[in-house]
Amino acid sequence: MKPAEIREAAAALLDAYRSGTPIPPLITTYPSATITDAYRIQQEQVRTWTEAGDQVRGHKIGLVSAAIQRQMGIHEPDYGHLTANMFRPEHRPIPACTFIQPRIEPEIAFVLGVPLRGPGVTVEDAIKAVRYLLPALEIVDSRIQDWKLSIVDTIADNASSGAAILGSTPIYPADVDLQSANCTLRRNGTVAETGTGAAVLGTPFNTLAWLANAIGPLGVSLEPGQVVLSGSITRAIAIAPGDNITAEFPGIGRVTAVLAEEDPS
Repeated sequence: MKPAEIREAAAALLDAYRSGTPIPPLITTYPSATITDAYRIQQEQVRTWTEAGDQVRGHKIGLVSAAIQRQMGIHEPDYGHLTANMFRPEHRPIPACTFIQPRIEPEIAFVLGVPLRGPGVTVEDAIKAVRYLLPALEIVDSRIQDWKLSIVDTIADNASSGAAILGSTPIYPADVDLQSANCTLRRNGTVAETGTGAAVLGTPFNTLAWLANAIGPLGVSLEPGQVVLSGSITRAIAIAPGDNITAEFPGIGRVTAVLAEEDPS
């Protein structure tokens, strides 16, 4: 794609955020677009956000579990940026109008204690870099009509980012076996999905290593204090105004997200 087309595609996605109206798949508008182009579109949006005063606080990894890949029809991981404005307090109502077509996923969040930069990062390196981990919920959203995504579309759309909700009790890596960690996702008290950490590339630590190696050649490192969402352990489920969503990880903790009731006005 030409630089003008990169800017045009980024502007269309940014306008979808503002208007709440999704756009047709970018891959139909720009059929020759590549994954490299998609990350350039993503970075153009991040540049716009940071120039307006937002800050990059970490990254999210998507499309890592077989369940999510089957659900989305995409078969390779991707990543997006987490900015300060995307983090929402646990238990406090989140305005549903913030999103266009939201879904929610349970994840393990890593908070880094030391820098991590690829290439060559091993899973052992990734474990050593984690200060602590937290249970998390990620609200994913799409600015693409009807979630009709190619890999180009979801990458360009900042890996279908929406919001991140973190639990409040830190767990240290040595205290938990993430590969066998169970998760139960409940919507309004009813079990919606279950899964284990092994669904996420064998263990969420593998996705952290993958991310460091993916962004390292771009001159980007993961920094102390940054948060990394390691990818969904279950399929994503649709959510609506008034929903109360809880992800419970025995031995790790639980986290709750509340979507505000729709404003009658």
